[in-house]
Order: sequence, then structure tokens, then C-alpha cells
Amino acid sequence: MSDRQSAWRNPWIITWFVLLVTFILVSGFRIFLAVQTNPGLVDKDYYEKGQSYAKERLSRMARDPGWKMRIEAPKFVDIAVPTVFGFEVKDKQGTPVTPDAVTFYVYRPSDEKEDFSMPMEKVGAGRYRTEASFPLLGVWDILVSVKNGEDEYNTPYRFSAGVK
Repeated sequence: MSDRQSAWRNPWIITWFVLLVTFILVSGFRIFLAVQTNPGLVDKDYYEKGQSYAKERLSRMARDPGWKMRIEAPKFVDIAVPTVFGFEVKDKQGTPVTPDAVTFYVYRPSDEKEDFSMPMEKVGAGRYRTEASFPLLGVWDILVSVKNGEDEYNTPYRFSAGVK
């Protein structure tokens, strides 16, 4: 008669069991963090916006005036230092355009609490400027929105504050 040893005495079984338990605990912790630290970057009414976007896309494309829009950003943006951003808008022929409103939106991809917006001031024909300060190191997204009547046109720009 042979004595049968328990599988729990084998170091390979114990190692695999410890790895499995560690994997489950780490996965559970990551799920907890994902739920607790959700930045909320998804729109509350994303479905309705998607539906209206699909319906209005062709009519917006037909009304597109073909403007050339350009954001003028400095090469380096320091943290918590007011920085001047410029914006230029011209028509297809290169003539400056004066839209109804120009708004400077700033988004922090990792935290919507840091998002802000401000109107841009007109400094000349088709030229606008604003001064913004970025409180945190890292990536920021800018979106300059131009409203002309019911139509809105956007130009994006991404940069890293405090990074040379």
C-alpha cells in the first residue's frame, strides 16, 4: 500500500494557486479603481448626439464654407503661466473672415474637472487671441470653435504643458 500525498504539498501546485489568487486580487483592485476614478469623459446624452450627428452630417458638409483655420500656439507652454494663443480664419481665397463668435475650449483628457472655455477677442480681420493658464503638467486638448449663424466649425490642437 502506498501513501498518497496531498496535492497541496507540491510546490508547483502552491505556486500556481498563489499566482491565480494574485491575478484575481489585482484584477479586482483595478476594476475598483476604474469605477472609483472614472473621469466621466463620455457625454451624458451620447446616443442622441450620435443620432443627430449622423442626420445632420451631409447638410453640414453641403454648407461648409471651406474656411482655412489655424491655431497659433507657442512652442512651449509652462505650468500656471498665462500664455497667449492666437487663431486665424480665412475663406477659400485667403480673405480674412469675421464669424459671429470664436470660443477657445480647453480639455484635460484625464480629468474633466480641469476643462474650461473662454471667448477669444478679435485683434484684427480674421485674427483672434486669448490668454490661458494651464494648472497641471501633461497633455491638454484645445478646440477652437467658430460659430457663424447656426453653423459651427472646429479646429483641434494638442500639446503638453510643462514639457520641452
